[in-house]
Amino acid sequence: MLFARPLAELIAELEKLPGVGPKSAQRLAYHLLRVTDHEANRLADAIRNAKLKLRFCEQCQNISEHAVCEICQEPRRDRSLICVVAEPRDIAALERIHEYKGRYHVLHGLLSPMDGVGPDQLRVKELLGRLTSSEVVEIILATNPTIEGDATALYLARLLKPMGLKVTRLAHGMPIGGELDYADSATLLSALEYRREV
Repeated sequence: MLFARPLAELIAELEKLPGVGPKSAQRLAYHLLRVTDHEANRLADAIRNAKLKLRFCEQCQNISEHAVCEICQEPRRDRSLICVVAEPRDIAALERIHEYKGRYHVLHGLLSPMDGVGPDQLRVKELLGRLTSSEVVEIILATNPTIEGDATALYLARLLKPMGLKVTRLAHGMPIGGELDYADSATLLSALEYRREV
């Protein structure tokens, strides 16, 4: 056996994390073995607390410590706008530019038939449930400019336009194949300002 069993198990678990390959998992595992017991326990406690205390916002499906997240509770937010994103981290990317003042909706993924992800695996029903009030005027589709992101945006546009809503998509100031959480603020601001109707 190349590694002691507990080390091999740690490496195997770390390898399951997104963007962590075998070599990175080994480096992380060896790093964790070098930290003090106090530091290791703090990391374990932080993971455990996050799993225990965090939930999805009842309105926008963002990650929240409360039933309704801080963004949805904010009274100054424009209730006529909903920006639809694939993942909670995309909200953080858009919030960094301090220009968007509407609300959000998180799909928790994108359509990907090859991976078995259809509309029923996304938070589409929850989005439709939010549109029963006449407050919402515009839906901004802020999915990544990838095949899956474009397919999801097209599906949502076809679903939402018959409801009489203005449906826009972020302008392609975003690079094709790029992801929101890696975009710089100027690119995001440009993409948001020059969004177009779908």
